[in-house]
Amino acid sequence: MTGTTRSDGLQFNAVFSPRGQGTQAPLPVARTRPRIRPARAAFALALIGLGLLGLIYGDFALVWQRIPIEYLPGRTFIAYVCAVVELVTGVGLLLPRFALPAAAAAMVFTLLWAILLKLPAVLVVPTMEATWLGLGEILAIYAGAWTLYAQLARGLPPHFLTGDRGVRSARIVLALALPMIGLSHFFYTEQTVAFIPDWLPFHTALAWITGAGSIAASAGIAFGVLPALAARLEAVMLALITTFVWLPALAQAPGDRNAWTGLVISFAITFGAWTVADAYRDVPASGTRTIARD
Repeated sequence: MTGTTRSDGLQFNAVFSPRGQGTQAPLPVARTRPRIRPARAAFALALIGLGLLGLIYGDFALVWQRIPIEYLPGRTFIAYVCAVVELVTGVGLLLPRFALPAAAAAMVFTLLWAILLKLPAVLVVPTMEATWLGLGEILAIYAGAWTLYAQLARGLPPHFLTGDRGVRSARIVLALALPMIGLSHFFYTEQTVAFIPDWLPFHTALAWITGAGSIAASAGIAFGVLPALAARLEAVMLALITTFVWLPALAQAPGDRNAWTGLVISFAITFGAWTVADAYRDVPASGTRTIARD
């Protein structure tokens, strides 16, 4: 059996008799489209969710997108622009033809939010952990966007943003972000405990354990101590927090904007960490080898 490929990309298999007498008609074999990884699809849905919230409420998503200037000129227009960017980039990540530019746009967008809106607060009030928490949340999402871009851009000329170097750099960003999130559980234990459902026991212990878990995951990723396992466990823990905290909050108040925003942002942070963890998918839990293209 031999195969030939036409200029339109369809492959034909021609079957010949042992003596070379007669052939069967060529059979077209359709090309398969690249499969979208679940982590990429989930990250895209989180961006779409943020975009829809912005379009529905005509304002920036609360908590991590709050504008420090209360009466910013053109505030509503800018809010709609940001919502459209989130929605378009999310949809683009689900379309193979547009996935690379969408990942690049998501990476630039989240980095700008971190630098322009969260980093200044850290510089002005560095002793307030809440400012670090806001920065860490966006950096976790940014790490996921960077990971996707680095994976999708493997065919481009290599540089620090793409390929294995880009994936490794995105992991370091996540490692830097996780302590900012984890420490908030110790600095604001009372507020953290208030989010834990009543039916779960040992509220204070759970707050401290989850905070310590994020710090431990950061150390594992940064220093190469079971980094794949550390990233995966962090993603699972964030998913459990989202499930047990924000889904019940939304069920109790389905029309509450804060509940919807908290849920979508929590999903975005979770899927940012999951995307980084998914980059270890071909690596043993104790390994550090990077991955194939998404």
